[in-house]
Amino acid sequence: MTETLALLEDLIRRESVTPADAGCQDVLADRLGRIGFQAERLDFADTQNIWLRRGRQAPLFVFLGHTDVVPAGPLAAWDSPPFEPVIRDGRLYGRGAADMKGGIAAFVTAVERFCQRFPRHAGSIAVLMTSDEEGVASHGVVKVVEVLEQRREKIDWCLVGEPSSNRKIGDVIRVGRRGSLCARLTVFGVQGHVAYPELADNPIHRFAPALKELSEEIWDNGNAFFPPTRLQISNINAGSGAENIIPGQLEAQFNLRFSTELDEAAIKARTRAILDRHGFKYDLQWRLSGNPFLTSGGALLEAVHAAIKSVCELETVDDTGGGTSDGRFVAPTGAQVIELGPLNASIHKVNEHIGLEELTILSRLYEQVLVNLLVEGRE
Repeated sequence: MTETLALLEDLIRRESVTPADAGCQDVLADRLGRIGFQAERLDFADTQNIWLRRGRQAPLFVFLGHTDVVPAGPLAAWDSPPFEPVIRDGRLYGRGAADMKGGIAAFVTAVERFCQRFPRHAGSIAVLMTSDEEGVASHGVVKVVEVLEQRREKIDWCLVGEPSSNRKIGDVIRVGRRGSLCARLTVFGVQGHVAYPELADNPIHRFAPALKELSEEIWDNGNAFFPPTRLQISNINAGSGAENIIPGQLEAQFNLRFSTELDEAAIKARTRAILDRHGFKYDLQWRLSGNPFLTSGGALLEAVHAAIKSVCELETVDDTGGGTSDGRFVAPTGAQVIELGPLNASIHKVNEHIGLEELTILSRLYEQVLVNLLVEGRE
């Protein structure tokens, strides 16, 4: 669909490296404003957020996305400039093509067609955009959801346009995500000369057995929807770089992607128990990026499955893999949350792209989901 492609090209040209928006949300507000969407800016700190809503009645269906993108990386590695969309061999190349400006363009044009076909549809439709998903995500959707909750503006169904598909559009959808808990550990020792280890206390030696135990811990066995929880060390740093100095402290960072079999408190308690067994002095700081969530049934899941079968002639696979998404901030409100978007093979990579046919199919899919929910009278 030429309108979807033209909108995506416009969005890619806007160099919205997180947390910048570069005018993307203005483009969306202008287009959707023409078909009755009311725009509300809900900016916090350096993050731009926009809430666009059409209608005031329940149920409320929300398309959720982000206009920010990751940095392009080395420009010389790209076959064409990352912020100048180029079509080659049936694909559109540019930063954000798949993650996730392609999804945004597809659902905006889907909404436009749907509202033209069904101007008196049931319920309400909203679009929520942030410029802080690829960053720390502390002033984006999490803040907007707080505002919506305070004024009792309840989301019933939320479709996130994040890249979810593997080989074909619609072959995989995300019905949930694992939780993400980050830790920063400092192990304290005593600095000294390597020739006099009895006068020092090496934090690397102290931490090594605890590291082994942490990495081998069986946190849980997962369940029907989630794989087992795993801890991964992401960084270890100690020493001054000199070969004859025992360091005085060690710093390590690690992350746990956890299932619904665990919670934040249990992970923290078990981690401290492991560290305490090894008898060294330490400081441990935690940051919860998000709790696990799951949509295991309901009208949204049924509507998405039916749309994929109708448009793509596929039986989709329900999955909870991948990283985190802003859906983690919406799900705790009680909303049903599903992620359905472009192929994920090129996201965050050099020469990121989306297939032109995939873009067309995705927009049709989003339109059919709206029909299934807001026209066919689903409860």
